[in-house]
Amino acid sequence: MSIGEMLAATVPMARTLNLEFLETSPERAVVSLPDQGEYHNHVGGPHAGAMFTLGESASGAIVLAAFGDQLSRAVPLAVSAEISYKKLAMGAVTATATLGRPAAEVVAQLDAGERPEFPVTIAIQRADGAVTGEMVVVWTLRPNG
Repeated sequence: MSIGEMLAATVPMARTLNLEFLETSPERAVVSLPDQGEYHNHVGGPHAGAMFTLGESASGAIVLAAFGDQLSRAVPLAVSAEISYKKLAMGAVTATATLGRPAAEVVAQLDAGERPEFPVTIAIQRADGAVTGEMVVVWTLRPNG
């Protein structure tokens, strides 16, 4: 099962919004929110809450891709999130997530018995490439036990 399939199966909100997981690797995750009238705002574009969920889902996808091999000893949890809406989003939008720290550095902290925190940055774009939103989700790997 791919990371996108796993997230769609285990995260009801990702299914509800019909998110499409286009790419998931430890280097980058790309997730798309199709244009759906039932999730529009008052100006006819994707609702801010739907865009937030899109960005958070992209961040979760890259976290699973980068740290999936650590799940037997740690649980990934979002610690905080911040989003900025830059331009009017219309139509389908795509979120691209990247890790803000090298994965090896995060795992080294976990190996040292610490609870590492690391940012994931997300750019949300329209089909024409314009960045409509920017987001940062800070994640942690909480050791089991």
